[in-house]
Amino acid sequence: MFFKTKEGKEKIITLYDQKLNELNIEYSEKMVETKFGVTNVIITGNTKNPPLVLIHGTGGCAPQILDSFPNLASKYCVYAVDVLAQPNKSAENRLDMKSLDYGKWLIEVIIKLRLKDVTLVGFSFGGFISLKALEFNETPIRQVFLIAPVYIVNGNPLVGLIKLFIPLKKFIKTNNQKYIKKVMGVLFSEYDDFALTYMSNTFQHCNMDFSPLPVITKDSAKNIKTPISIFAAEKDILFPGKKMIKRVKDIFPSFEEVVLFKGSKHVPRLKDFKEIEEPILDKSEKY
Repeated sequence: MFFKTKEGKEKIITLYDQKLNELNIEYSEKMVETKFGVTNVIITGNTKNPPLVLIHGTGGCAPQILDSFPNLASKYCVYAVDVLAQPNKSAENRLDMKSLDYGKWLIEVIIKLRLKDVTLVGFSFGGFISLKALEFNETPIRQVFLIAPVYIVNGNPLVGLIKLFIPLKKFIKTNNQKYIKKVMGVLFSEYDDFALTYMSNTFQHCNMDFSPLPVITKDSAKNIKTPISIFAAEKDILFPGKKMIKRVKDIFPSFEEVVLFKGSKHVPRLKDFKEIEEPILDKSEKY
């Protein structure tokens, strides 16, 4: 099971609802049945607008990623998806990262929601899911924006172990806040109290997957025809920005734009998210 205890799950869902209420938006929640597990989706914006599917990263949830992109619903109907086996309201089933299952799952969600010509926006592990969806079936997807995505390059495992995984393991063992603050300092360019509380609860109450992350093959990347824009972070120790941009240009014939955020860690700053929103909003005009 993903959640260690019923009490732990309740704590996280309480925080989830708190963040959702704080957004102060009009929304509906929809549970989508898929063969991989029931999937919770938050829908906001005018349904007559073009559809945009928003996918959060590891240890995250739909309200958090909506918080990072507050303006997308002005031009799109936004479908923020709770990823399976993460601290949120979707099923606890963890899928095989080496297979196309995460892509199959997302495409099934898109089809069940009856969406076409989708703009896909994926952050971190959400980027991995987006690329898996493109590998599996590009048909319903119009364009893709990836922020510090998993699945293109990996950082130095030794640096990751020392700076991230050792303090993380110490935090899980001791629940000492100084260790989680070390972790947050490595991952986040900036963070607020909510992010700290949510991550603390996630690592204390959830069985997280620390298995090695795969990278896309050149052959698979070559077959993708959908336009892709990528935003990489210079100081990202997990998925280094310069290394990522170099590989993107080398393997993706369909890349449209690559942007390097100077000085940004894995989770970009608020001003970076604003900068990412601009081209996504501009592209809505071209529907």
